[in-house]
Formats: sequence, structure tokens, C-alpha cells
Amino acid sequence: MTTAAPVQPLPVVGAGVVSSAGYGLAPLAAPGGAPAPGAAGPDTDYPPRPVRPVDGFRVADHLGRKGTKILDRLAGLGLVACKQALEAAGPAAGTDPARSGVVLATNTGSIAGYSDLLYDTLTQEKPYLINPGKFAGSVMNCSAGQMAIRHGLKGLNATVAGGRSASLYAFRHARLAMTAGRAEQLLVGGAEELSAPAAWAWHHAGTLRESAPVGEGSAVFVVRDRERPDEPVLAELLACEVGFHGWTGVRGRPGPRRGLSAGLVLAVERALERSGVTAEEVTDVSLGAGDHIGLDRLEERAVRRVLGRLPDPVRVTEVLGETYSAGGALQLAALLARWQSVPGGGSPRLGLITSVGHDGNAGALVVRERI
Repeated sequence: MTTAAPVQPLPVVGAGVVSSAGYGLAPLAAPGGAPAPGAAGPDTDYPPRPVRPVDGFRVADHLGRKGTKILDRLAGLGLVACKQALEAAGPAAGTDPARSGVVLATNTGSIAGYSDLLYDTLTQEKPYLINPGKFAGSVMNCSAGQMAIRHGLKGLNATVAGGRSASLYAFRHARLAMTAGRAEQLLVGGAEELSAPAAWAWHHAGTLRESAPVGEGSAVFVVRDRERPDEPVLAELLACEVGFHGWTGVRGRPGPRRGLSAGLVLAVERALERSGVTAEEVTDVSLGAGDHIGLDRLEERAVRRVLGRLPDPVRVTEVLGETYSAGGALQLAALLARWQSVPGGGSPRLGLITSVGHDGNAGALVVRERI
């Protein structure tokens, strides 16, 4: 067996979060203070399932009215989290805008945006009389592009799709880009909006428990290729391993696993190895599949198999509901929130973030606390 090459730690110097729990990291540390799930009533367009929206969210309240009128909700959530992260990080002295960019996880772009666009083409007297301003939001990389335009980021700009593991694919992509010398600073994270079409898709898919809420949110992190002098660092990203291992069946329907559990075990083992971390050193675990039928047990078993135990896990889905492509980024945010709210010992804590989906994607990210 070939020994994996060790990774260079990447400092996280800023974080921005928009979620149903509130703005920033702090609300994620207090699950008891999270809003109760709101059940969509029979007179709404939503299915009879709990939903957890970002209450009262208006992008203009955070970014002003200029240039925000035509933004869809997905882009708005990502832009506000991006603004928070950059403000928290402060100016990057000497960083070239041409070597600063964005890596954002979002699987389809704004479902509500292109559903509305499609509806207009079917109901307008002349289909070509649709509002052209809505077209940009139908492209999945619209949010990442808006981030770059608003903040003058002229380097790498990538939108990553990978099901529930999309955010971990984004972290992996960012690490590869920085290792290859393509960027000095990247805004990395995920965004997902709540909409009636998306809620109905989850409702009919049969992958979530009936009582599981559907949510939305965005978490974005400023990641640098190296640490600058006198710069506060929230945490260090170590190794991130992802892969596709075959899809699973749901509610008894056939579906070959083809080693999904083994794939997650492999991702965790390889991430720990490349991080230079032993299983005994992992102090915290952030899980993402708590409301998914069958996947919750699969995820826990894989972690126990590698670590030999299951440390008291962070379960952000209990606070925010299912946030799909933004899930991994919000898992990281919740882990950092725990570290900020609960004092550790004398040595840095080590966290493991795992993700697994019925589509067969699985991944693991190792994070180290900075004290």
C-alpha cells in the first residue's frame, strides 16, 4: 500500500454564515436557541413538511439596493455570507486580486429562479417576453460569479456539484488549486436556498424521514495558501478526501451499495493519514446524515470503525434541517462554533467532518483548531 503524501495546512482566517439559526458562527453553538421548524400549511405551495428558512432575509438589507434587485435568493445567501467572511478576515496585505477567487458548492443553482423562468415561458402570451434579468440566475455558477464581481476577485472561479458532499468537493478542489499554485486566497463554501420546488423534491424522494425539516443557508470561509504574520487564524484545513462509491436503495427499493460504507471508511482513513493524525487524536466529529434513512447509521458505523468510538458529535441538521450542497460547509461552521463556545484543553483540538449521500458520494475533511 502506497503511503499518501502529507498535506500543507491551509489557514482559515474568516467565516461567514447565513442560516435559520441566525448570522455568523455564534448561533450555531446554541441549538436550543434555534427557531422551531415551521410546518408549511395547506394554503401554501410547500408540501406538508417542516421547513426552516432564514427568517426575514432580504439581501438589500445587507448589501444595499444597488445591483441586488435581480439577484435570486441563492445568490443573496451566498453574497451575504461572503461579505461576512471577508470582513472577518480583514485585508489581505499583498494578495493579488488575480490570485484570489471563489470555489462554491451548489448543485443546481437557483431552482426557484429557473422554475419561475420556465413558468413564464409557458404562460406569457409570447414566450420571448420573459424578463431577461432572470436568465442569469438560471445558470448554476451565477452565485460564484456574483461573489467575484462584487469583490473584485479575478482569479479561479469554480462551482462544484457533488450532491450532499458538494461542499467537501469544494474544499478538495480549493486544496488542489492552492497546492498547484493557482491561488493565494480563496472563498470556499456552499449555498442552498429553500423553495417550494426543492421542498417537494425532497418530500417525494423518500430519502428523508417524514419529520425531517428542509432548510437553507450558506457558509463561506476565507482560506489562504499560507499564514501571514500577526494574522488571526480560526482553524487549519488539513486533508480532504472525496469519492463516488455507488448509490444506495431507499425504503427497500433495490440499489447496489457497491461499498458506500467502505468508501466512507476509506475517505476517513486516507484523510487522517494525509493529515498526519491518528484516530486517537480526533476529539470532535461533525456528522451530516442524521435525517437520511439508512445513511445516519452507515455514517456513524464508518466513523466508529475508523476511530474505534464516536465522540459527542456535532449534528447541525438538527438545528438547520437538510441543506443539501451547503451541508458540509455548515458542518464546518458548526464545529468552529463549538470550539469558540466551549474552551478546550492545552492542545489544539482535531475535528473530523464527514458527508455521505444516497447518490454514492462520500467524503471526509480534517480540521485543526488554532489556539
